[in-house]
Amino acid sequence: MDALIGLPTDELERIRTLVEPLQAAGLVADRPEFPAAAMRLLADAGGLTAPLPIALGGLGLGTEPHRGGVLLDFLHLLGQASLPLGRLLEAHINALRIIMRYGDAEQRAFAAAAVRGGALFALWVTDAPQDGLRMAIERDALVLTGAKMFCSGAGHATHAVVTAEDHGAMRLLLVDLGGAERVSPLPAGLSGMRAAVTGQVDFTGTAVGADRIIGEPGDYLREPDFSAGAWRSSAVALGGLYRLLDLLRTQLSARGRDRDPHQRARFGQALIAHETGRLWLERAGRMAEDLAADDAAIVATVGLARIAVERACLDGIELTRRSLGLGAFLTSNPVEQVARDLETYLRQPAADEVLYNAAGHFMLNGLPAPAQTGA
Repeated sequence: MDALIGLPTDELERIRTLVEPLQAAGLVADRPEFPAAAMRLLADAGGLTAPLPIALGGLGLGTEPHRGGVLLDFLHLLGQASLPLGRLLEAHINALRIIMRYGDAEQRAFAAAAVRGGALFALWVTDAPQDGLRMAIERDALVLTGAKMFCSGAGHATHAVVTAEDHGAMRLLLVDLGGAERVSPLPAGLSGMRAAVTGQVDFTGTAVGADRIIGEPGDYLREPDFSAGAWRSSAVALGGLYRLLDLLRTQLSARGRDRDPHQRARFGQALIAHETGRLWLERAGRMAEDLAADDAAIVATVGLARIAVERACLDGIELTRRSLGLGAFLTSNPVEQVARDLETYLRQPAADEVLYNAAGHFMLNGLPAPAQTGA
């Protein structure tokens, strides 16, 4: 792949060889069970250190410019291997990006050392209803009250970047896990993405050193990073679609239906949908990782890319189910789990608002420039 030329690729090549083992039956189970074996394989291949800046022992994926193409490749591979695993690693990347972008030198060094030692970082920003996370200074320490919901990796991540209210301002904190926080399941389980072990975490009574405040008030909501990060979750989702289409191709061939004209038409439509999403993500990833345009253009481009990938995945799911019929809903068929995981993963917030704002930007400011060949 051209995007890898000139970059340190040994670790990525090793990660690429892990896709089939990670897809093996039972390695990432369809139940709320942390994929420890798969995570160890990924860590051994350098997957956890890949987001670190090169100077800190990583590949700079998500933390340095000019890595959009290789980051897309990495996340797409993770989505092929396992959408829950991809979700955990996407959050790991997002948390490290925040620390490397807004943290001070000591925080960056701490995070890098922890990751090199096998740490898994999480990013938890959704407050529990009527009990959002707050911080207060007590005896020269920060004491937290409140809880977070939809916490992927709850009970298994070693560190988390969280948002907390401080006198009306939103602050970012780096929290060591495994202490006073209390982890519990969501009030109702999710139908898909079960292996991402998404739960709720009550931090009430947890003390955090004042040196763990990241950046300035409002940094988490600062654009374009706040909205532009959506391209990374879309890259994982697109990998899930690729896995689904590979399963469809294999199963149609096994049934002797691969020469049926209607099956081929549906398969072709699904391939078009996947490639459309990939082209959008190439543009969005390059702009977002390089900050290669003004903030509003980056946010709008990523927004359209996110919607394009969502539509591609939903179309791919429908075409796959139509092609395989009732067999696509058998729990013994991996298609059933991949489709269910993908439907759950795609449920990102405010899709209609994102499309409205993105379309409005280009309507008022002119169409996006055509992509340049070889860019």
